[in-house]
Amino acid sequence: MAVFEGATTTQPQPNQEALNAMSPDARDFYLQRLTATKSVKGPTAYDKAYVNATKMEKMFYDMGGLLSVGTDPTGNGGTIAGFGNWRAIELLVKADGFTPMEAIKIATLNGAVALGFDKTIGTIETGKAADLLVIDGDPSRNINDLRKVQFVFKNGVGYNSKKLFESVKGKVGFN
Repeated sequence: MAVFEGATTTQPQPNQEALNAMSPDARDFYLQRLTATKSVKGPTAYDKAYVNATKMEKMFYDMGGLLSVGTDPTGNGGTIAGFGNWRAIELLVKADGFTPMEAIKIATLNGAVALGFDKTIGTIETGKAADLLVIDGDPSRNINDLRKVQFVFKNGVGYNSKKLFESVKGKVGFN
């Protein structure tokens, strides 16, 4: 839904951190496209289709479908790798009506199940890989707190998220 949202006139203003990550040419292209999209008088066919798609996504899940999260980084400010996943999880709550805990499960366990890796990742359990995030907040209450990542642990090694974001500032986009 984060990719689809980028074609709607109702999309939110871009996330400043995502804009900061973009290379100047990618940011200019994105902002020009955003201005053109938002200048169209809505609701457009994309706006209507987006609302229907969110309903269908929820229906699919409620009927037992295996819903997971993933984005296709398209140059849209909402779909830059990392930022796009955050947006997709937020949209599960804001557009589809999932609880924050359901959205987190869809993004973690369901993704592991879809990839066939649920025996080794996807939940916090003895014997599974301990790839974790340390968040300054409680995303089970406020899904936007997902964006407050302080540290990422991958294969037992901790990484400072602020330093990681700083290292890509102005580099994401066109080559």
